[in-house]
Formats: sequence, C-alpha cells, structure tokens
Amino acid sequence: MAKPRNITAEEVLARLDRGDVLQILDVREESEVTRGMIPGAMHIRLPEVEERYEELDPELETVVVCRSGRRSRSACNFLQAKGFTNLLNMSDGMLAWKGELEEYYP
Repeated sequence: MAKPRNITAEEVLARLDRGDVLQILDVREESEVTRGMIPGAMHIRLPEVEERYEELDPELETVVVCRSGRRSRSACNFLQAKGFTNLLNMSDGMLAWKGELEEYYP
C-alpha cells in the first residue's frame, strides 16, 4: 500500500482556485480552528478521527490539514488503514496557508 502523498498549502490553494473538488479534513484542536479554517473544510479533531471517520467520503480526494503537518500525517495513516486510498497530507500545515479563512462555528 502506497503511503499518503504530501501536498503543500500553496498547491492546495492553487487546486481550489482551479475549481478542483477536494475533501478537506482539519484535525486541529478547537482553540486552533477558531482562528479560521480553509473554506469548506470539515473539522474533526485528531482524537475524534477514529470514531468519526465514517463521516468522510472515502471516494473523494482528501486533504488532511493541521497546524504544521505532523498530526495530519497521523490522521492520513489511520484513514489509509481504514481503506482511504486518495489521501494528501498538507505537509506544511496551516502555518503556510495564504488563502482565505472561514470562521469556525462549533
């Protein structure tokens, strides 16, 4: 099984600007997402991914995001073990995000 691929924040932004359909999963903590999320992203904290992963569509290309790329890598590895095959880890995380932000409403 191939490892989930890495993608940069700049590449994600370019793909969204092109109109590509990406399922974006933000695994940061509540206190982090209150500063803003990528528009259209779904928020599931990393500790909750194991119990909530079925809310995601395994058929869609999925970009997993955290602050710096470490937690998102863990989430990618878990999702891959659950059968997700089209995973992208935003390896530079939200620290590198230059696009618009959407307010988070819990």
